[in-house]
Amino acid sequence: MPSATSGFTLYGDVPAADAPSGLLGIGHTAVDLPTGRIELLHPRDALDQIYQQNLGKGGDEPPYWAQPWPSGIELARAVSRADVTGARVLELGCGLALPSLAAAQGGARVLATDRAPGALAFAAHNARRNGIRLEVAQCDWSDPWSAIAGAPWDLVLAADVLYLHDGLDALGALLPRLVCGAGEIWLADQGRAPARDFLAACERWATVGTTGTADPEVSVHRLRRGGPLPR
Repeated sequence: MPSATSGFTLYGDVPAADAPSGLLGIGHTAVDLPTGRIELLHPRDALDQIYQQNLGKGGDEPPYWAQPWPSGIELARAVSRADVTGARVLELGCGLALPSLAAAQGGARVLATDRAPGALAFAAHNARRNGIRLEVAQCDWSDPWSAIAGAPWDLVLAADVLYLHDGLDALGALLPRLVCGAGEIWLADQGRAPARDFLAACERWATVGTTGTADPEVSVHRLRRGGPLPR
């Protein structure tokens, strides 16, 4: 990996100490993929905590990262069906980093990023638990040095990030800086309201294609600069 790897965490320790207050107990989710089974540990009561915080309407950022969401599962499935051997892969807003783990399990060199330290702690711990080599780094889209330092990437992944939040404009400005040539961006989305306008804005610099998944509510949007998407 390039010089951006300095300061990254490899694997990590048991993440209980990094979990935010209000998240008590550990849950377990197993996901079977073409590349193999991935065992995820995650905070057990994350969804309850998200709703207790009224989806962030009180000003505090709920622990969205702590829940295995359908978009992340379907993106992991899409990645696990692709040939990513030797590819350099970046995940933005990784949360529990299931798509990153799937890519690394398939032979890619992967950097999973999130701005939440708790997310990175669980991602690193789950990588070690599954015997998967994964690098993690903190990344805020308004100051995305860790993502840009490694660009251009062969594949950029993000699951369920196209909801209404303060960082959506920063994400739109960041994406075209991350890929070139044959590089692609895969965004998995569960029909969130802002997705249509966001993807329409991306068409100014990228070809955008959308495919369905096994979950009828989840689509994967593929973005590529300067040319048609391969079939």
